[in-house]
Amino acid sequence: MDARNERERLLDAEREEDDDPTGLMAEQDAYLSKVKNRKLYLATFVSVLGPMSFGFVLGYSSPVIPELSRSSDPRLRLDEAQASWFGSVVTLGAAAGGLLGGWMVEKAGRKLTIMLSTLPFVFGFTVIVAAQNVWMFYFGRLLTGLASGVASLVVPLYIAEMAHERVRGTLGSCVQLMVVLGIMGVYLAGLFMGWRWLAVCSSIPPTLLLTSMCFMPETPRFLLSRGRRREAEEALRFLRGPDAPVEWECARIEDACDEQGSSFLASDLKDPGVYKPLAIGISLMVFQQMTGINAIMFYAQNIFEQAHFKESDLASVIVGLIQVVFTAVAALVMDKAGRKVLLIISGVAMAISTAAFGVYFYLMSRLHAGSAAEDPHADLAWLALASISVFIAGFALGWGPIPWLVMSEIFPVKARGFASAACVLTNWGMAFVVTKSFHDMMTLLTNAGTFWLFSSMCVVNVVFTVAFVPETKGRTLEQIEATFRGTSGP
Repeated sequence: MDARNERERLLDAEREEDDDPTGLMAEQDAYLSKVKNRKLYLATFVSVLGPMSFGFVLGYSSPVIPELSRSSDPRLRLDEAQASWFGSVVTLGAAAGGLLGGWMVEKAGRKLTIMLSTLPFVFGFTVIVAAQNVWMFYFGRLLTGLASGVASLVVPLYIAEMAHERVRGTLGSCVQLMVVLGIMGVYLAGLFMGWRWLAVCSSIPPTLLLTSMCFMPETPRFLLSRGRRREAEEALRFLRGPDAPVEWECARIEDACDEQGSSFLASDLKDPGVYKPLAIGISLMVFQQMTGINAIMFYAQNIFEQAHFKESDLASVIVGLIQVVFTAVAALVMDKAGRKVLLIISGVAMAISTAAFGVYFYLMSRLHAGSAAEDPHADLAWLALASISVFIAGFALGWGPIPWLVMSEIFPVKARGFASAACVLTNWGMAFVVTKSFHDMMTLLTNAGTFWLFSSMCVVNVVFTVAFVPETKGRTLEQIEATFRGTSGP
């Protein structure tokens, strides 16, 4: 009874402050001044071992495809069509993982879903290690793709529902940072290891995730949406420290959950608080993949070989390092610069760099046709590396982390499972289309035309961002939801 009265008192105080935003902000600032973030950072670090795992999955094909294409064992040798499937079948598994993850986060919760996602990671890499034919490669890649789809959905959700508004952007950006760390890690390891040992190393992060996640809490928002207030308060005390009056935050979240109801229905798609953010989230995922990022990352080493860059494996490592550095920069400035500004800067950089890469391929085709020199490409090899490096830096600064971050922020609690699943399915479905058709595009449109197509899509991304993407920095999840509903919100 005391807890109920306390909740009602807190809610009454909030309603009185609806007409006084300054007072509400002052109360938020007073609350956040008592928050200790140490255990929040710990829980985030543990959870992002999932994105690191699917970074290993994404990067695995780049050093392995050239090695398997030259394999002395005919059962394991990949021809061009098989190499294309080896790179792209991951995205099919990930699309299915998005659907599975959307169901699991609602039924099993965020924490248990993360833990269960580690099983297909480990089993998939085990199948690859034991592979005796190409079909075992496909099956292992499909399993690791399934795990990647689940992890790419649940981990951003887990972090967004744990974090408070002052650090949510930075912590949410750590998802993409760990993905690119995983990619760079597998690129580096690929310089020294064969494909079997590379698969063994790739199974280490999900194993650590499974054991460490046992000690982390479920998200307070999920617990409150299921009416488990006492457990939610315990989770908040773990995440906010012993000095924070977590009843205040708990009451605000619970009030928002009460307004929405606890379960998602098809009729909720008529609610602007659902269909508006859903349209934005799906569009962000489509545009992210239409930049060509996954095709470029899957086939980075092959692209450099086609660009006649002599140290193609080393160039891939350099690209991975650039991606890590600029993703880290994005994480540091996310809660200061804002999501929208970074998306625009990112889109402009990618449009210019992919256009330049197209120019490089165009010039090379002309030089190759008109030159009798043994290597007409050497003088412009720097342009290939510079173009793809700027592209990766631009992507890492905005269009890499932000679509996943925004996806985790804009959906109401009851629709997060369904809406996030729709976004992840869209993202990985588009990734499959782009990666599977990449070689065909290079043949049909030429190398230059393919990269000019990617450049034009980056321009469309910028226009979409300016017109439709909301700014979410410094706002609680409940305030963001209220914006789409057209109400003042808590």
